[in-house]
Amino acid sequence: MKAIVINEAGGPEVLELRERPAPRPGPGEILVDVRVAGVNFFDTAIRRQRLAEVPGAEGAGVVVETGEGVHEFAPGDRVAWLTINTHGSYAEQIVLPATGAVAVPDAIDDETAAALLLQGLTAHHFSTVSHPVQPGDITLVHAAAGGVGMLLTQLIKARSGTVIGLVSRPEKVETATEAGADHVLVSTGGAFVEPVRELTGGAGVHAVFDGAGATTFHASLQVLRTHGTLVFYGPLIGDVPVIAMNEIPRSTRLTYGVTEDHIRTPEELKAHTSELFTLVEKGELVVRIGGRYPLAEAARAHTDIESRRTTGKLLLIP
Repeated sequence: MKAIVINEAGGPEVLELRERPAPRPGPGEILVDVRVAGVNFFDTAIRRQRLAEVPGAEGAGVVVETGEGVHEFAPGDRVAWLTINTHGSYAEQIVLPATGAVAVPDAIDDETAAALLLQGLTAHHFSTVSHPVQPGDITLVHAAAGGVGMLLTQLIKARSGTVIGLVSRPEKVETATEAGADHVLVSTGGAFVEPVRELTGGAGVHAVFDGAGATTFHASLQVLRTHGTLVFYGPLIGDVPVIAMNEIPRSTRLTYGVTEDHIRTPEELKAHTSELFTLVEKGELVVRIGGRYPLAEAARAHTDIESRRTTGKLLLIP
């Protein structure tokens, strides 16, 4: 069984394709042939610190064998999974707790299923819990052409909100627009304050979804209206500047969105993924695949995602 192994903490070059013993499921576990593994910025943080031997927090595939006590799945079932704490998806096979997997409907292909797990659930968390979007809400979405940004834009639009999308390069404007953003601004750092104020008539936005943090913190605060919400997320936020509580303007709320808090139980995982799958089936949520890589080229996938030149979802195909 081949897998990508992090041989030491470092850059993309530390990802190596190696032969490993075929895994077997224990009690409560399932063995799955991996058809697709998702690539996330989250994985690059795992690689830089070598927090796992085999990276990969999500994927989709077919059940090969079930361990003792597993009744909800059988060999041949199509499943998708989220393994934020155990990783292991960059491989031809993976063993995971059955409680971390969900059945994939026939109408959903493997690539879409894999792409929806981490980024889809993250976007769902932001738009329903971190800031429950209401009809008429105006929101600012950083990295609007990225995997999370495109899904978040669509979920906000499905809740009748308005999206101002930020992208880092002019060539990403079309992608963010196709995802449904009402306005798209090309900006790096905090240069978006005045354009956002102009678009909102000086009122500001109801919520900002910010995965940059360290370079955009103060600007994101400045564009919030009274009682607005600033949602931080992701491994790229770095060291967010310290601010005294009494200096937070306009009674705004600051929160850091953590996907695990949205799926604390198997029931929550199934309910939220079912909602996402239903939106896809209705045509209200579209997953854009930005790149497909053979498993052996995981290092190239990491190089590309860290370059900030990619759009949509990157996938590994074992």
